[in-house]
Order: sequence, then structure tokens, then C-alpha cells
Amino acid sequence: MLHDAPDVASLPLRVDDCWNRIGTRGDKSCPRLAEHARCLNCPVFEQGAARLLDRPLSDAELAQRARADTPSDTEASRVHASREDAATQSALAFRIAGEWLALPTSVLREVDVIRAIHSLPHRRTRAVLGVVNVRGALTVAVSLGELLNMDHAADARQSARNGYARMLVAAHDSEPVAFPVDEVEGVVRYAEAALLPVPATLAHSTAAHARGVLAWRDRTIGLLDSTRLFDSIARSLR
Repeated sequence: MLHDAPDVASLPLRVDDCWNRIGTRGDKSCPRLAEHARCLNCPVFEQGAARLLDRPLSDAELAQRARADTPSDTEASRVHASREDAATQSALAFRIAGEWLALPTSVLREVDVIRAIHSLPHRRTRAVLGVVNVRGALTVAVSLGELLNMDHAADARQSARNGYARMLVAAHDSEPVAFPVDEVEGVVRYAEAALLPVPATLAHSTAAHARGVLAWRDRTIGLLDSTRLFDSIARSLR
């Protein structure tokens, strides 16, 4: 499950938000950073987030929930705000070699550590890596780099950066598929109007599977079209 970093300032539950003091949001003096690189990879952060998510609602929060459910003169403005929220979408940003891509969170099932992939005999395409055990179920593993004809030799400096490989599991009107990636950045939230046209410099196969490009921090991220992507995966499995 994907979570943003919890804000503990207004919560009655006492949780040591070490990530804000000595972690990546603090002075970076935590000795665990040498092993995990980022607080998002640390089990202490995961346990703190789980405690916050599982906490009982306070009286103030229950009262606020009750007020929100009661019709008032501001109903029209709340409807307008909800429509604005609906226009904001989210995608998970990840890196393969030197290229940053993203998949809509609506198709993601989980993000896991890299697991052993068992090759299949007589496979017809290099994009199909084999099968991997995901929670007791055999799941097809696919190389997005091969499927999108990405140049793995490009941007060697970015490819060699210190990142933690992960296994993404996604599904779109079909059985789940696993994608090994070199690094996961996190959830990116965007408005549909913020999507930029796919540049001509993007690899042809990648461009054919992209809905657009997101300008995010100091990089650009190619937002993949889940329908086109899974259609190509289905053809590679035939």
C-alpha cells in the first residue's frame, strides 16, 4: 500500500516522527540512512505510518466528520471543491535505467522487493522475463525496458545512482503483471491540464505508450497509458 508521509502535528497519538528530526526531512543524522537511504524504505517509518493509520478518531475529528455530513449553505462550494479534487490524479513515479516513467495508481496493486523470477521455456519475446511468486500466486514478470525498447546504455550516470530496485505489481482489466524497476520515487499528484505533449526526443516505442509528460521537480516523467501498455503486454504473451 502506498502512503504519503504522515503529518503528526495535529494528531493526539504520540508517534516519534524521527523522519522530520533526523531523517531525510530533518538533519539527516539518523544512522539508519546508511542502510535505507530514504525514510520511505525504513521499517521505523512504516511502523509509525501504520500506527497513525490505525489510530481511533478523536472527538474533534468525529465532530468534524459529523459537520461535514450535514447539509449547509456552503454545499455548493463543497461540491465545487470536490470536483477540483477529482481533477487531481496520481501516478507512481519510477526509474528504469536512465528514464523516469509513471503509472496511474489506479492500476497498481502493490510495490514489493525484488523477488526471484523463474524463466519460461520457449518464450517468444525478451520482454517476458518469466513468472514470479506474488503472495502465493504465479504472476507474469515483464521487462518494461524491453517492451518499450529503451536504451539501457543511455545516461549511465543516472543508471548508476544509488537506488533500491523494486517490483511493481499492476493490473488493468486482466491478470496482474509484475514489473522490475531500478528505483521508485513515490506518488506524484497532478492535474490533467498539467500534462505536456510527448517530446520528439522520447524513444518512439515509449512515446507510443505515453499519455504525456509531467514536469516534476528537476526532471520530466513520461506518464504511461495503462490501456496501451497492457494491450502490448497481452500481445507479447500470445
